[in-house]
Amino acid sequence: MDTTTGRAPATYDRIGTDYSRIRRPDPRLHALIGLALEGARTVVNVGAGAGSYEPEGVEVTAVDPSQIMLDQHPGAVKVRAGAEQLPFPDHSFDAAMAVMTVHHWPDPLGGLAEMRRVARRQVVFTWDPTHRTELWLLGEYLPEIRDLEHARFTPLHTVVDALDAHTVLPFPIPHDFTDGFQIAYWRRPELYLDATIRQASSTFAQLPPSVVEPAIARLREDLASGAWHRRHADLLERESVDYGYRLIVAG
Repeated sequence: MDTTTGRAPATYDRIGTDYSRIRRPDPRLHALIGLALEGARTVVNVGAGAGSYEPEGVEVTAVDPSQIMLDQHPGAVKVRAGAEQLPFPDHSFDAAMAVMTVHHWPDPLGGLAEMRRVARRQVVFTWDPTHRTELWLLGEYLPEIRDLEHARFTPLHTVVDALDAHTVLPFPIPHDFTDGFQIAYWRRPELYLDATIRQASSTFAQLPPSVVEPAIARLREDLASGAWHRRHADLLERESVDYGYRLIVAG
């Protein structure tokens, strides 16, 4: 079934090839999401991608607008569709989950309403653009990422209100976070030099090389000279940092 709309398919059709290798589910985030989904027997994963963070031992229906992403999904039930038009009857599932995907939806409020329509419980992991602790990469090298992220992420309070959520849980990002989205390498700056790693992040994938490459060249120079380590010596001793990532539970 194909009911795709919007920008997400194009983005993930470009970056999806190495996605499952670099975007490996982090066990700590997996455990947190698993607790939020505890007791559900049927789950729809909206914007499922390669199936990260789905609970074990339940019946999962994977929904994604990108065929390349669905091809990497190991599940048996996969539906190509956008979040705003979920092709299921009301209350078809015990729970609906969405992990780092709402910002890709052309109509986030419409997609969240669809999650409420088709499932009794909703679990959403997202980032709050109003959170003030910022990744050093934005301020020092790529302010263009800040502009892009603030333009596409729905404020946390808007998501909470749309879902009528009862729980919002912070998730500080561990220094050895295994899921290679943009924030993952806050204490491992050398990994941002790897073009393959950058390409698995939708943010980097949407910026032109004329913007990214000079910034990465400056980072490479600062790492070689030790300037980055001098500026961020405090980060090298931290186990995790709260960068504004939140798990929202409703229903």
